[in-house]
Amino acid sequence: MNENDKRTALSSLLLGVAVGDALGVPVEFRPRGSFRVTGMQGCGAHNQPPGTWSDDTSLTLCLADSLFRGFDPGDIAKNFIKWHDEGAFSAWGEVFDIGRATAKAIARLKAGVAPESAGCAEEHENGNGSLMRIAPLVFYLDGKPVAERFQITKAVSSITHAHPLSVAACFIYLEYLLKLLGGMEKKAAYAGLQSDFQKGCPYIDSQTLDKFARILRSDISALPEAAIRSGGFVIDTLEAALWCFLNTENYRDAVLRAVNLGDDSDTTGAVTGALAGLAYGWGDIPETWRKTLAGYKDIFMPLCGA
Repeated sequence: MNENDKRTALSSLLLGVAVGDALGVPVEFRPRGSFRVTGMQGCGAHNQPPGTWSDDTSLTLCLADSLFRGFDPGDIAKNFIKWHDEGAFSAWGEVFDIGRATAKAIARLKAGVAPESAGCAEEHENGNGSLMRIAPLVFYLDGKPVAERFQITKAVSSITHAHPLSVAACFIYLEYLLKLLGGMEKKAAYAGLQSDFQKGCPYIDSQTLDKFARILRSDISALPEAAIRSGGFVIDTLEAALWCFLNTENYRDAVLRAVNLGDDSDTTGAVTGALAGLAYGWGDIPETWRKTLAGYKDIFMPLCGA
């Protein structure tokens, strides 16, 4: 993939994250079936204007910005602090949403704790806060051997979420994104992902991998909607995003299915949006949604070359 193609793919992924996130922000925390999102809207859970994205996109942009300068966990951490303290990389210059584990980790970073030691590592701290922002890392991992891909993924996840479950979820997600980046059709990529892990994964212990059995050992897309959970637990978010992506044929349908699952709707929308944005391209994202997006002219249009 040449540099122009990579730039197009990155812009598609980032725009996919932001639009999916913004669609879900107004209905975050609302239970499934109590609403129906069909397009951009405002007010709601955080009383924000239509097109407002949350911490999901902000931290994704923090990571992407840092990676332009090379891979440096310390630089990534500085961007996270800048977002938290100054509202950098935010939709309107202020932070209105942050997960508990991410807030704890940033407090540790500000206190001088090294990035590799700052992340929350208890089992009850496996929220989706590293999964929601990890997608841009796929471009840095492309072409690297699998052992190095895992170690880099672990380092980036562990800035905020260091437990093996969170690291494994990020790794599985990125390995799937890597196949999409390489041009594989989504169902073939899913079959390839399962095949890779069936051959063994020495970087993740078997007890941890067992937690991902619905993704890696069966067909997550074959489950009924009632079996898909959409709260903040990292495995639930990964399952929900894959389920939405595999069961739809375009960006619009994928992210609408994601946010309408309810509960942690913005993050499910963002994680699904990265998959769909990369697979279908930014031109498949409805124009009215793109134009409503906060920062579209200043941030996303330049990325898309528009």
